[in-house]
Amino acid sequence: MKTAGAVTVAQLAEFDEIIDVRSPSEFAADHIPGAINYPVLNNEERARIGTIYKQVSPFDARKLGAALIAHNIARHLEQHFIQRPREWHPLVYCWRGGKRSGAMTHVLSQIGWHAQQLEGGYKTYRHAVLEALAILPQQFHWRVVCGLTGSGKSRLLQALREAGAQVLDLEQLTCHRGSVLGNMPGAPQPSQKYFDSLMCAELKQFDPAKPVYVEAESKKIGDLRVPQSMIDAMWRSDCIRVEVGLASRVQLLMEEYAHFLADVHTLEQKLDCLIGLHSKEIIGHWKELASQKQWGQLVEELLVKHYDLAYTRSTLKHYVRHEQGLVLRTNDLSKQAMLRLARKAIAGAAAPV
Repeated sequence: MKTAGAVTVAQLAEFDEIIDVRSPSEFAADHIPGAINYPVLNNEERARIGTIYKQVSPFDARKLGAALIAHNIARHLEQHFIQRPREWHPLVYCWRGGKRSGAMTHVLSQIGWHAQQLEGGYKTYRHAVLEALAILPQQFHWRVVCGLTGSGKSRLLQALREAGAQVLDLEQLTCHRGSVLGNMPGAPQPSQKYFDSLMCAELKQFDPAKPVYVEAESKKIGDLRVPQSMIDAMWRSDCIRVEVGLASRVQLLMEEYAHFLADVHTLEQKLDCLIGLHSKEIIGHWKELASQKQWGQLVEELLVKHYDLAYTRSTLKHYVRHEQGLVLRTNDLSKQAMLRLARKAIAGAAAPV
């Protein structure tokens, strides 16, 4: 039975649809995962009302705001809600005060739908996300997938998921592979707040009685910060060590970073980010290899002289159970081989210690 009155964040799953009536820019910065944006004021309208509120009077701002909100709600009714069934049970939220969400909720309720409003709006939701991220990572038994760059760790995570394991894929959530060359073409990173929301939603789906697999990551993935509680939990967790030969790692990286091989100029710009870690002579040498399309040699040198050293140093420093971890060795990084490794990892996790 549906509850009456104001709704808390804990009740989100009870609704058929979650409607975010904030402006598109507010929605883009962060929103409840799965929510749909039906703004009652667009970006320009919201800015205009705010200016009138400050420079003219709150009364004049409310008059114009009411007219704009009424117009936009009518448009959403005609374009989006008209086909909703009588039993439709939506949740509506805005920033905090509740005026925008209150207007939408009132109209939907008067029509006959069982619409309700999120108490405290987005601000309360954001506070709940931060509280959850400080606690939830400590409640799971993590299995951290470790391995040198190009070892197929992301492919193993995908295989683990296909094999029925619980997986938190941080690189997928952040749209970044976690290195200088890690940005994914055509897929900008989400905002920090929306990454927090996505991660919180993922964590809430996991069963604490079963292990959760995650790839070893740094505190930052691209421009985004991984919550410290998550980093702390990973560092002290059991590890799975994926060991793959250098030639196979080179081949995998040439496949997965093909977009850089097709754009030498961008690749050279990325290599400049390594200045300070390597001499200008070495960076110049790598740029020359790129300009000559000596991809195999370039990737091998980047692995041996940069990524392997950095990864090993960081992993051994932070992951205290790394040396005791289950070892998975392969030079076959195909989907079927990854599935076999995934089943071996799951069996190893189930074995008594």
